[in-house]
Amino acid sequence: MTTKKKPKVYLTRKLPDAVETRMRELFEAELNIDDVPRTADELAAAMQSAEVLVPTVTDRIDAALIERAGPQLKLIAGFSNGTDHIDVDAAARKGITVTNTPGVLTEDTADMTMALILAVPRRLAEGARVLTDRPGEWAGWSPTWMLGRRLSGKRIGIVGMGRIGTAVARRANAFGLSIHYHNRKRVSPETEDALEATYWDSLDQMLARVDIISINCPSTPGTYHLISARRLALLQPSAFIVNTARGDIIDEPALINILRAGKIAGAGLDVFSNEPAVNPKLIKLANEGKVVLLPHMSSATIEGRIEMGDKVIINIRAFIDGHRPPNRVLPGR
Repeated sequence: MTTKKKPKVYLTRKLPDAVETRMRELFEAELNIDDVPRTADELAAAMQSAEVLVPTVTDRIDAALIERAGPQLKLIAGFSNGTDHIDVDAAARKGITVTNTPGVLTEDTADMTMALILAVPRRLAEGARVLTDRPGEWAGWSPTWMLGRRLSGKRIGIVGMGRIGTAVARRANAFGLSIHYHNRKRVSPETEDALEATYWDSLDQMLARVDIISINCPSTPGTYHLISARRLALLQPSAFIVNTARGDIIDEPALINILRAGKIAGAGLDVFSNEPAVNPKLIKLANEGKVVLLPHMSSATIEGRIEMGDKVIINIRAFIDGHRPPNRVLPGR
């Protein structure tokens, strides 16, 4: 009796123990125990021997790197929802299938988006720092100290009404916010009715009329700097903007300028243009209470990461068994 050879799978980063254990049971999996990001040359070397590459959102798998892959590499099973870090078209030209893990992080990301929507107008980070950074300074309750803005009755404009945007809308609706959204196409009438949502085909017109903007669209060539300097200038002086999608959707230098000038009320950012580097001007603005910054943690839950790993495993198993992976990413999208 012969035993079927396990496929060689290379993990670029450390994944939850439960996921790695299952990977080792099913595949000849090479782990990244120290969790140090791999260089392009290290990734290329792995792609010369592995049959399956499991990259994360921080690994740039571009056309040049894919061209260096060996003929045995047939699947890039992304441990991520987005695929903007993988050149899917280049992979297809080389006969490599690409998969991702959609839908898993919807609720986690929407939770953190809502947390920022609360934190920025209500000045939560500023208030917390008074007690931790300047102990003894707080003199007690005062009727005019640390005043923020009420959420109930305000208008939120959601840019990108996909899974995450819709989940944000459900949460915002429960907090008494009026739901407005811009999307490539309208959501179903049933969804609009349930959320009492107003659709705007003009992003410019929506931005000029809402109190809070939530960025929830994917990063694509078409959404690069979608929130440009011109569009930021449309916002009301009392408006807040929150981004848990991708840093390059907002023109970051323009956002910094408009915050420094006091032309909008504040911002909450979980993503940045040049991660993991964060513009020092943003950090200065955070220290001044004009922006709340988080280190790309909106999807960081134990449950979410394990579910992502489960999807990666299912995609790999389906592929090696000769079936179409359930989360295949088609070229040209």
